Amino acid sequence: MTTTVSHNVEKQRYEIHVDGAFAGLTQAIEDGEVVTMPHTKIFEEFEGQGLASQLVTGALDDIRSRGKKIVAECPYVAQFVVKHPDYADLLA
Repeated sequence: MTTTVSHNVEKQRYEIHVDGAFAGLTQAIEDGEVVTMPHTKIFEEFEGQGLASQLVTGALDDIRSRGKKIVAECPYVAQFVVKHPDYADLLA
């Protein structure tokens, strides 16, 4: 299984693909230096494979590399940051 996380700037989201198939997304609405993350969704047929964690990790790593901060409105993203305190510096 090959997974890739990409930033879809036009649709204001990060997407995860599994073997080329669109498997889920996390919204990432940018406003200046802050990225609001209101929702994360892994499609039903891809659930239970740890893809949400891979998706959020990829998104947060990219956001960090661009020097931005996040507002974690999505409960999954908020809990992810609590469980992975090395991302706490990203909170706006």
